[in-house]
Amino acid sequence: MSDKISRYESKIDEAVRKVLEGEQPRTLFEPVRYILGLGGKRLRPLLVLLSVDLFDGDPAMALSPAVAIEIFHNFSLVHDDLMDRAAIRRGHPTVHEKWGTNVAILSGDAMVFEAYRQLAQVPSRFLPAVMELFTTTALEVCKGQQHDMDFERRDQVAEEEYLEMIRLKTAVLIGCSLKMGAILAETSAENANVLYGYGENMGLAFQLRDDLLDVYGDPRTFGKRVGGDILCNKKTYLLIKALENANPMQRQELNRWLSAEEYQPEAKIEAIKQVYDELNLKAVVEKLIQRYYHASLECLALVQVSDDRKQLLADLAEGLMYREK
Repeated sequence: MSDKISRYESKIDEAVRKVLEGEQPRTLFEPVRYILGLGGKRLRPLLVLLSVDLFDGDPAMALSPAVAIEIFHNFSLVHDDLMDRAAIRRGHPTVHEKWGTNVAILSGDAMVFEAYRQLAQVPSRFLPAVMELFTTTALEVCKGQQHDMDFERRDQVAEEEYLEMIRLKTAVLIGCSLKMGAILAETSAENANVLYGYGENMGLAFQLRDDLLDVYGDPRTFGKRVGGDILCNKKTYLLIKALENANPMQRQELNRWLSAEEYQPEAKIEAIKQVYDELNLKAVVEKLIQRYYHASLECLALVQVSDDRKQLLADLAEGLMYREK
């Protein structure tokens, strides 16, 4: 990891620790400080600062909007965990598990408003463009989450529908982070847009990697329960391809577990994983991840700065593609 990334991560962590520091009532803001304090990759705020730096902008001026994106991202996790009934996030109990449903809803709402307060600290000349980008992205994330919930009630989901859902739910916020930095650095619209494309493609690869890790990851490093998507009957890319390619016996096995109301969780995970293995779906997903990864690098190549300045972003993308958590 470069010294520059380490410095930026330290600045982000310091700024995030100060969010809503000392605010009362404790019952509203303790869950906010808890979820923000669990760490995570801090990928999105880091991309804001790296994007500003790419065009010789002022990273210090971009710190508040970077924090805004991190707050919004964590808000989405609080509500996502609640809707998924997830018990673990980053190796710790989720907010609703610790404080209950109502607190998770209200504390999440408070995070959105704090994100806008942080965002509003940018110099006034940037405010219209930054607000438009952020708000459009936030609505897209909500659309993606709704698609995800809708898919749970459907027997069939097309591959194209799933990829559009994860583009909205995950990839657009990564693209937004990079484009916001480009706006704050006052580079060209062309540079801002191709950098968004780099982030969007990287985000698609990132989520597909997450799908794989949910099935094949090491629970000691993944930070969530392995097999959580399987237990929730999530229409992940793996399940969609399994239903599409299964032979009659495999389809019967899948349908039996998908419709089961009572089961041993580990038995369900292992049975569905076995079908995935029989269909060689891990390799299928890896191939698609590589496609989006290379598409992200093609977008990065179009950014009009020297290649050596883009190396950090290229290295970051590579690290995300081969991550284990």
